[in-house]
Amino acid sequence: MSDTPQKETILVVEDDESLARGVAHNLRYEGYQVLVAADGEEGLRMACDARPDLVILDLMLPRMKGLDVLAALREAGLAMQVIIVSARGQEADKVAGLRGGADDYVTKPFGVNELLARVEAALRRPREARLREAEATLDFGDVTILPGRRQVRRGDGELRLTPREFDLLYFLATHPDRPFDRDTLLRQVWGWDYEGTPRTVDNFIRGLRLKIEADPSAPRHLLTVLGVGYRFSRGAGGS
Repeated sequence: MSDTPQKETILVVEDDESLARGVAHNLRYEGYQVLVAADGEEGLRMACDARPDLVILDLMLPRMKGLDVLAALREAGLAMQVIIVSARGQEADKVAGLRGGADDYVTKPFGVNELLARVEAALRRPREARLREAEATLDFGDVTILPGRRQVRRGDGELRLTPREFDLLYFLATHPDRPFDRDTLLRQVWGWDYEGTPRTVDNFIRGLRLKIEADPSAPRHLLTVLGVGYRFSRGAGGS
């Protein structure tokens, strides 16, 4: 095993056991954490639950085809990188995969070094985006979010937020003025496998308002959208 520090998580969705084992071995050697699924339904479930950084996705899978898995991931709002690997190398197949939301398309048979290079290239973009994000701050009112440190400050003091409170606030603050229903917030912040109820979101919003709003009874940032759920505003009043 290499001494390379452990890097991102990659999900390999491939029904050819020998190929999946070989790809997983080489990825682990490069320092990646690797998950393996042998069919489309299992791959979709693992992608939704584990939220890997990248999915290596075969097209001809049992139980659920690769393009259907890809469509379900994108419809669920999951933006992880996806590399399709397939023996179908016609231009029409590649166009269908890329238009369906894949980030790259590799035709079988392929060399291990080529696949590793494509994985590295696909992950470079989100790494750079995370770096820019970590260096940036989000400011509203007298509150500042420091994503890289997972801190929230109000004035000169740091607010004590739980990890889930931070995740919820950060998600809403990075999607300003967009209303979200409670079920969507549960999926995006708590994950698909969370068994809580929409009331969970209400309770967390209430707790966040107490911490970040000057007047929690008349919030200016975490606003209620009647009949829908909640939205974030950088400063407009109303609830």
